[in-house]
Amino acid sequence: MPTAYTPKAPAAPGTDDYRCFLLDPGLTAKTVVTGINVLPGNPDVVHHVILFRVPPDKVAAAEEKDRLQVGEGWTCFGGTGVESPGAGLNGAPWLGAWAPGGGERVLAPDLGMPVEAGSRVIMQVHYNLLAGRSPDQSAAKLRVAADDGARQTLQTVLLPAPVEVPCRPGRTGPLCDRAAAMADVQKRFGSAGRTGDALHLLCPEAKVGPTQTCTRPVTQGSTIRAVAGHMHLLGTKISIIVNKGKANERTVLDIPIWDFDDQGSRAVTPAVRLRIGDTLTVSCTHDQSLRDKLPSFAGQPERYVVWGEGTTDEMCLGIVMVTRP
Repeated sequence: MPTAYTPKAPAAPGTDDYRCFLLDPGLTAKTVVTGINVLPGNPDVVHHVILFRVPPDKVAAAEEKDRLQVGEGWTCFGGTGVESPGAGLNGAPWLGAWAPGGGERVLAPDLGMPVEAGSRVIMQVHYNLLAGRSPDQSAAKLRVAADDGARQTLQTVLLPAPVEVPCRPGRTGPLCDRAAAMADVQKRFGSAGRTGDALHLLCPEAKVGPTQTCTRPVTQGSTIRAVAGHMHLLGTKISIIVNKGKANERTVLDIPIWDFDDQGSRAVTPAVRLRIGDTLTVSCTHDQSLRDKLPSFAGQPERYVVWGEGTTDEMCLGIVMVTRP
């Protein structure tokens, strides 16, 4: 980031700020990114960081986003506002991400992420205002190499699932009504707050309760090289399973005790081949009783928990890094 940014909630009564910063890596020739190191300037308030690749034909749109808002960067709940909504689930324009527990990620020698000359990078930072509102000047370092055609292209597949966790028996409040909870999320995050409903179109099998799943068919042959999961503070376990319930079932991610402060990616060795017609299933479990134990929920009302961008909301996201022929 060229200058420090002081996070603030774009809308009351929000306690989260998603801010996008347009960065110029100065690439004058086609390059392959071989490593990422995100350096949170103020780790107390930085909830997570995602680096998005911006191809030359999208740079003007990103610059316009930046120009229209006062101060460093722009508000960007959900995505950057530059990419097409939902278009990146099977090939997200991510260069990398950081969450608590993450560190420098150096790719295997046969892998890389091509970036065209003139491309930019959007650094999306989620600030948790419950932890403070002091300035931040985060940074990112890229390891790069000449594009000699020797590396396979690493791509990111996103596996979101709905979150539908009702209030506990005997606990009441206005936000224990799902419609009210959805309205609250939309008030705080705008159009990104509708994700909780939209995910049911992608994952019709999801049910109300502490555990949700979503199964997606594989539409392109690919090879899984690494995986990660993302939930928030109420998460207790997450898994990603290939061909769940079939004879060739294979678990590629199994975190039976979720630790928000340990969200780094895990290499899959040996790599797992996926064929068209295979399936990927993400499953997440959340526990409302953690509201009574974690400081972040002090003073927060009881609520029906749906997918939301806030630290005290929840997510269920599997992240699968693949190569394709």
